[in-house]
Amino acid sequence: MKEADVTGDPNQKHRVYLVDGSGYIFRAYFAMIRGRGPITRSDGTPTGAVLGFSNMLFKLIQDTQRDDRVSHLAVIFDTSRKTFRTDIYPEYKANRDAPPEDLIPQFPLVREATRAFNVPAIEKAGYEADDIIATYARQAREQDMECVIVSSDKDLMQLVGGPVTMLDPMKNKPVAEDEVFEKFGAGPDKVVDIQALAGDSVDNVPGVPGIGIKTAALLINEYGDLDTLLERAGEIKQKGRREKLLEHADKARISRELVRLKDDVELDIPVTDLNIKDPVIEELTSFIKENEFRQLSSRIASFYGPDFAVTIPASPAKQSVKEEAAAASNIDLSSVEKKYSTVTTEADLDKWIAKARKIGTLAIDTETTSLHAMEAELVGISLSVEPGEACYIPVGHVGPKVQGGFDFGDGGEVTTDDGKPDQLDKALVIEKLKPLLADPTVLKVGQNIKYDMTVLANEGVVLHPVDDTMLLSYCLDAGLHGHGMDELSRLHFDISPIPYKEVAGTGKSQISFAEVPIEKASEYAAEDADITLRLHKTLRPQLFRKKVTTLYDTIERPLVPVIADMEQAGIKVDAAFLSHLSEDFGARMDGFVKEIHELAGEEFNVGSPKQLGEILFDKMEIPGGKKGKNGAYTTDVNVLEGLAADGVELAAKVLEWRQLSKLKSTYTDALQAQINSKTGRIHTSFSLAAAATGRLASSEPNLQNIPIRTEEGRKLRQAFIAKEGCKLISADYSQIELRILAHMANIESLQQAFADGIDIHAKTASQVFGVPLEGMDPMMRRSAKAINFGIIYGISAFGLARQLDVSRTQAQGYIDAYFEQYPGIRKYMEETKAFAKEHGYVETLFGRRVHLPGMQDTNGARRSFSERAAINAPIQGSAADIIKRAMIRLPDALKNANLKAKMLLQVHDELIFEVPENEADATIKVIKDIMENAASPAIDMAVPLIVDADVGDNWGEAH
Repeated sequence: MKEADVTGDPNQKHRVYLVDGSGYIFRAYFAMIRGRGPITRSDGTPTGAVLGFSNMLFKLIQDTQRDDRVSHLAVIFDTSRKTFRTDIYPEYKANRDAPPEDLIPQFPLVREATRAFNVPAIEKAGYEADDIIATYARQAREQDMECVIVSSDKDLMQLVGGPVTMLDPMKNKPVAEDEVFEKFGAGPDKVVDIQALAGDSVDNVPGVPGIGIKTAALLINEYGDLDTLLERAGEIKQKGRREKLLEHADKARISRELVRLKDDVELDIPVTDLNIKDPVIEELTSFIKENEFRQLSSRIASFYGPDFAVTIPASPAKQSVKEEAAAASNIDLSSVEKKYSTVTTEADLDKWIAKARKIGTLAIDTETTSLHAMEAELVGISLSVEPGEACYIPVGHVGPKVQGGFDFGDGGEVTTDDGKPDQLDKALVIEKLKPLLADPTVLKVGQNIKYDMTVLANEGVVLHPVDDTMLLSYCLDAGLHGHGMDELSRLHFDISPIPYKEVAGTGKSQISFAEVPIEKASEYAAEDADITLRLHKTLRPQLFRKKVTTLYDTIERPLVPVIADMEQAGIKVDAAFLSHLSEDFGARMDGFVKEIHELAGEEFNVGSPKQLGEILFDKMEIPGGKKGKNGAYTTDVNVLEGLAADGVELAAKVLEWRQLSKLKSTYTDALQAQINSKTGRIHTSFSLAAAATGRLASSEPNLQNIPIRTEEGRKLRQAFIAKEGCKLISADYSQIELRILAHMANIESLQQAFADGIDIHAKTASQVFGVPLEGMDPMMRRSAKAINFGIIYGISAFGLARQLDVSRTQAQGYIDAYFEQYPGIRKYMEETKAFAKEHGYVETLFGRRVHLPGMQDTNGARRSFSERAAINAPIQGSAADIIKRAMIRLPDALKNANLKAKMLLQVHDELIFEVPENEADATIKVIKDIMENAASPAIDMAVPLIVDADVGDNWGEAH
């Protein structure tokens, strides 16, 4: 064992090993794929690449221990694809595929592995690992140190020479100047110019078309360097080569800037501080135990000594939720001692930051002045790194305040000389926390962390990477219970968290959280972070057992930042248009009221269900009136639609009045008040864990319930507009649920119809009603459409009869005829219901479980409802999963295509984008490609997914 430095024998040259971390990761991953196959730990987290990486790093450490000259070691990582090179050439590396889905969650773990072995893990935003390696190689030369670059990456060969060599880990062979000459046909000093000419299709370095490595080497060796070659390109005899060099000279120069490594990156740790150190027992054994690396554990213990031995028990096949949590953390999470503190000094804040970096997992919660993230002002931040241990960092409290008789109890507020509470300056706290919260090696855990991401984004802070306890619960138990923190805390720990009303009051007495005394705020806020961390330790391990790890890690978790960006972007609305529309709706409502009063023979409050019922069923003596528990007649939409169908004109007028009233109050009036004063746009909030099927929900305002079948609803969409110089694009899946049904039920005739592009509703009408496709009555097609979608939702003959305005006998005949044509659909429905009854849940194509506890209900109505849900949930849920997969891929796809489009809204099967006018066509092409292929590679759809996309100045035009 050794801890080396560069002092000592002046004749002894010290040697630094620089490991290309990305090369190690991908080599480890693909070796795992070829060998053992996927490897996961008991909580379902994939760890195959982490294990391979750890084995490779440990072997390297063992090898360096045998060489007394090796004194320094570090692993160098890439941070992201966006670097100074993408500023030079946006298409740089744009062709590269996204990493495999099961590799993404392993990136932070390999950094943990590196630190666990007490090896520096170095990265720098805006630069590639190769640039950091180049900088350290230069520093090593200046310190008269030898440098060994552990990589097989040809781009690093330009650094070889003198004291700098490479070690190819694939062949375990050194790479010196001779090997570089063999690879490029020239020495390392000419590698950059050769690569600039030849380009690189993998990294999308353009180079000069038609010139490969051999030709490039020939030219550079003849002319000496790239500049001389390009200056004298007109002298080249070969016409094709000459013309290409003259035409693409600028591409060659740009390519040189892309391939030439920077060796002057400002690094926090100099090469002389990369000393080899023995691992810390607690840190390495904790990492090995957490990731369940049994064989590696025994090898480490035999090398470092028995103190490094770790016992890793096999996970029991079945455990209760609490038992699993206790096994994972070695403590009872429901009775852990609470240690909460308030951070009011910079020194205390530094301690919490250091501890978070050491542990690698940090629960975080923000306290603000509003539930709407885009309107909220930051009041404080709570953190937790160990169960029971949490802190609160106040930054925006304005002092205690009593309103309306609300009593905070005893205890005075510590204040500064100016009367404000004792708290750190918000700018200082943000500056200190900002690097930690963006650190890819520290996992940030939150409950509905999308809210915190937006609040912190408004402060210029990026929160990444993240886990969300609300979404963990949602993936595990959708349909069984709610996923709010209070409910989950009671469910898993029998703990009822401090109610908000206890610290801020209720009703007219309620105050802003900024006015809550810090002492009370600390207990409340710290508990939130503490409970969140405990939930994470409880829920994360269950993903694997319930087989929803992939759902969470590839759909729900990566969707969070995408939705957060959408909410922050918002959408522009035409306030003047809304005001005009509101006036129009109001005038028409007044006209309906007059007509209704004339029909009733007296004036009454049209908005009063009680008075309306008395008019209809008492005064007008219309038969069929039913009274509810409150003694008043029922006048809901079903009742009024039934009366209108029977020719009761007053009921029809009330329905029209109600529709306008709802549009006016919910949209044309309310939307004007919801325009954000800072951005001038409306920022809806998307609920990620609302519908059991996986569908997103929209609120404040709800933009998913705007009616599109009515003229008024379509008018309302015209109020949503693009900013100046831009257009809106609406991209909508065509009949996606029917396509999914055709796939899941394996209905060959439907699959063929979709493959042939046949109008599926017309086909159904032709088969059910026995009419030819040519010259079909549009009403028949509309009826067939109602049948197609009604079947998906388990519609009854009664429901279909009301929808089509036919008798129940006719409706039942249509349903029977439908199943005669598509017997596979009935088979699918019956098998799905049987599965749900046996297991208590159904699954989407992507493994999302929708729990249906009502399948065994003794109440026939509730049981029938669950059976209908069982039929529809896999279809609707699969559609929700597909559009989520598309949403996750679209931002990078648009960026890689150098397009500036922003995704603004998701409305079930539709996505809305704002795009520069001159990029609309190119953007639609990318959007359609991503959306239509969103199911792959996970699912090979038996039918094509089709997306209709259009562009307009407003949402109405674009749809």
